[in-house]
Amino acid sequence: MMPRYTTRYLSTALLYGALGLAAFISVFPFIWMVISATNTTADIVTGKASFGLAFLDNIKMFFSQVDVPLIMWNSVKIAIAGTVLTLLVSSLAGYGFEIFRSKFRDKVYTLVLLTLMVPFAAIMIPLFMLMAKAGLIDTHIAVILPTIAWAFVIFYFRQASKAFPSELRDAAKVDGLKEWQIFFYIYFPVMRSTYAAAFVIVFMLNWNNYLWPLIVLQSNETKTITLVVSSLASAYYPDYGTVMIGTILATLPTLIIFFAMQRQFVQGMLGSVK
Repeated sequence: MMPRYTTRYLSTALLYGALGLAAFISVFPFIWMVISATNTTADIVTGKASFGLAFLDNIKMFFSQVDVPLIMWNSVKIAIAGTVLTLLVSSLAGYGFEIFRSKFRDKVYTLVLLTLMVPFAAIMIPLFMLMAKAGLIDTHIAVILPTIAWAFVIFYFRQASKAFPSELRDAAKVDGLKEWQIFFYIYFPVMRSTYAAAFVIVFMLNWNNYLWPLIVLQSNETKTITLVVSSLASAYYPDYGTVMIGTILATLPTLIIFFAMQRQFVQGMLGSVK
């Protein structure tokens, strides 16, 4: 029979081994992406797993084929504007659903949640026709508008608003603050961890959005980094080294946002209220 401390050390070693393996599997695609960016297409196709000498050539090729400042600006503009508007509208809706009482409140809220069950493919054509009649095809507004009132974010903020101290709102009303002042001056600072977590989620989804921008953005001047990288990868003879450079550029902003706001993201997902 093995000693108790030996069993404990063995179980700990197995646990860390399993976690290490899971971490390696998760990180491996990023490692392979960086390694591939330094190799030629021939080396990538043959499965070369070591660093090469073609990194600068791949960068030059990518920048010669793509207007990088323009597509990065398009992606940043869509991601930032879409995220800010989504957080504003959806947090207002979540706050209202939790704070204000009405006999129709739960019924309307249920209808909002039911929209999560509708696949995007089912509303894609009517949404495209709507944008076409509004004259918004091939504009960034057409990409941003459908994401502003997102049912998941409304649900997230309503659940988070349950932890908002009602005493603060009552005290603010006694002091004469209007409802919009309570929301912006009290609710927003108190729930900043919730906003930080939602910002990370919504920004990443807006930045990586592919299907809807592919449909409505038709000119090269309006396309985003995800569309450009996809077009390079779908060429008849794709240059995989160049594609990997574009993939790295498309990945960096989301990594920076996540690691910069990692602590606030965890606090917000745990329902932390400051």
